[in-house]
Amino acid sequence: MRDARVPRIRRKVELGERLSDDDFETLKAAAASEEGSALKLAVAHALSNAEEDVEALELLSRLRRDFPREAGVELGYARALVGLERYRDAEVALHNALTLNPKDPETLKSLAAVSLRRGEVERAQSYVEAALKEDPLDDEAQLLSAEVKSAHGPTSVRGEQKALRQEFVEALLRALEARQVHVVRQGKLLFVKLSSGKLGRLDLAALHAAYLEESEALEQTVSAMAAELAQTSDVPRDPGALFSRTRPVLRPSDFEQKAQGSARREGPAGLAIFYVLDDPDLLRYLPESAPRELGTSLAELDDAAWRHLEGAPTEPRPVIVDRGEPRLSPDALGLFALCEADGYDAARVLCASQQARIATVVGQGPYRVALGRRELVLICREDDALALTMLSRLSPGDDGIEGEFVLREGKLEAMSAG
Repeated sequence: MRDARVPRIRRKVELGERLSDDDFETLKAAAASEEGSALKLAVAHALSNAEEDVEALELLSRLRRDFPREAGVELGYARALVGLERYRDAEVALHNALTLNPKDPETLKSLAAVSLRRGEVERAQSYVEAALKEDPLDDEAQLLSAEVKSAHGPTSVRGEQKALRQEFVEALLRALEARQVHVVRQGKLLFVKLSSGKLGRLDLAALHAAYLEESEALEQTVSAMAAELAQTSDVPRDPGALFSRTRPVLRPSDFEQKAQGSARREGPAGLAIFYVLDDPDLLRYLPESAPRELGTSLAELDDAAWRHLEGAPTEPRPVIVDRGEPRLSPDALGLFALCEADGYDAARVLCASQQARIATVVGQGPYRVALGRRELVLICREDDALALTMLSRLSPGDDGIEGEFVLREGKLEAMSAG
């Protein structure tokens, strides 16, 4: 029987996290007992995440012999080659992967990244455009598109070429370290220790996009970002400013262990409602002491937070689930996503304005709701068998809310395990 920890460990690998020794050994043991390639390939990616690309390449060379018709193996092989800066060999492997799985967005994105590394901007642009044609919802493809545009566009004031994301992240980490700002990186996110001792969450893609829009040189930009983060204050000191910036977020009931001392109240379906300061890059939970210190109450803060969210419903968009991942669909097949991706989509489900929009686009409820991905919400009618089947294929995320929910008559309910 497979170790119950393996799905969680695989998700860590997919997010680019470096595994602990215990997690890595657990994954290796599970891979050794499985006939297929999936877990063995996860071991190879775990090695690449740990910058052990030589070992990853050795394992992937064996996998290529054992599984010569699997595009995922070719992709992993190419990734290890890129880590060793063997870009031409990586491109050959990626073209093999594209032959096995034509139009695959992951392969197209990898080809674009390799082309950028080699200075072939026009080729990179064609690959990015092809990837976005297959999946306009793909955040990585959108980021690559911005990188390609920056390579076409103006250089910085020092005449330097704009840095790719990895180079930018490395420079930012050096700047933060120089200012003694404590950070922890987890995949695409960076957690920053604030002056209060709490952790703020940074979206590295958003920060890199901001850098691409600036005319300043790399070192100057990251230095300014690090200085701003080093001086970040936690809460506005004026009640009006606090009310205008506070938004509600939906979290599992045990989330208080991760956000100790944060303002919260009981929510529906056994969940909890926390409050954050609206910011495109930095996620900051509001301390429970903030309303009292400003002479107001949690009830007034809650009312203001939901009032702002009621005024910002988002349009449900048709999606499918492909290999466990949600993808935008050109056709409405019954499954829809709230994907404003501002962190508030789960809470939006509780808003009357959003429920009205859902009824118009999705049809009349009740609805099945999946909150397993923090960056989006999946929803379909409870009587739509096809959509429910697609929803069952969704791979869970580490940062979402587990369980199944039903939205009935405006109220969110947890489905019983039975």
